[in-house]
Amino acid sequence: MSDVPSRTELSVLGEFGLIDRLAARVELTQKSTIKGIGDDAAVIDPEGLHQVVTSDMLVEGVHFDLSYMPLKHLGYKAIVVNLSDVYAMNATPRQVLVSMALSNRFSVEAVEELYEGMLLACRNYGVDLVGGDTCSSASGSILSVTAIGSAPKEQLVFRDGGQEHDLLVVTGDLGGAYMGLQVLEREKAVFQETGAQPDLAGHDYILERQLKPECRKDIPELLRKLDVRPTSMIDISDGLASEVIHLCKQSGTGALIYDDKLPIDPATYQCARDFDLDPTTVALSGGEDYELLFTVRLEDHDKIKGNPSLSVIGHLTDAREGMHLVDKQGGLHPLTAQGWDAFLKRGADGPGSLSTA
Repeated sequence: MSDVPSRTELSVLGEFGLIDRLAARVELTQKSTIKGIGDDAAVIDPEGLHQVVTSDMLVEGVHFDLSYMPLKHLGYKAIVVNLSDVYAMNATPRQVLVSMALSNRFSVEAVEELYEGMLLACRNYGVDLVGGDTCSSASGSILSVTAIGSAPKEQLVFRDGGQEHDLLVVTGDLGGAYMGLQVLEREKAVFQETGAQPDLAGHDYILERQLKPECRKDIPELLRKLDVRPTSMIDISDGLASEVIHLCKQSGTGALIYDDKLPIDPATYQCARDFDLDPTTVALSGGEDYELLFTVRLEDHDKIKGNPSLSVIGHLTDAREGMHLVDKQGGLHPLTAQGWDAFLKRGADGPGSLSTA
């Protein structure tokens, strides 16, 4: 008996057959979901709450590389990166819509593997997959996910609420996803040049940060338990420095963040050194960590102090003082966004390049 997995061409099922096959695997759990896949549109009852809607697109060759990104992981990540934006509004995600443009390289089994990752993320975060679209692509694949969440009006947090003296706080640790990408890109290059199998030993943590990220669904509930309401918030997808700049511009403030306060996991720190990269630069500009950056009132410091999930990294200042990193010697360095920009031309190093200047 052959061990070669079967391959069913998408053309065998057609668009509607594929949709029926995928829809049969979807289970609805949210009370606010009135109608899911199967009609012209989904129906959602907001239940008196304010709706939060966000959309993100993942493009092959720009946001992911299928030579080292397993399809199940890609599906999982596609959902998570959208849910992170909902949590960054201090809201609860409830539904997602998924649209896919697929080339004929994909078999039915491959699409099911991709979908399996999406459904796993939906189960883990308690959201319903309620619709979307599928079409063919002449080159490469594209995933577009729309996430819908809700929250009471008074609970929502925007980017523009920060004020001078508010504390800047981040969750988790930073830079791991970027270093995971560097390891994958290095091993891909070695394989292409020599045919040697990838050596990924010892990099489990940072590889998971890149290939199967998780968003911080625990943080809104944690802050409510601590009786802390953020004054502004954003998720860290394009790099910490970029997100601090976004908050400051929206809030009309400056900022000071402190090098010695940045949370960097030891595995990330060592890997950065192995690649001859500055760990601080990696933490500031790496991106794709999907942690949360938020501000709280100075008087809330004692409520969050010592919490293992939270790190106070600085504070907001008067806008005229600008945005700066304070190094370990007390020197000031203007904060610049060196992270991901979807419309910048990529250099020879590709999308994984990062200046250490």
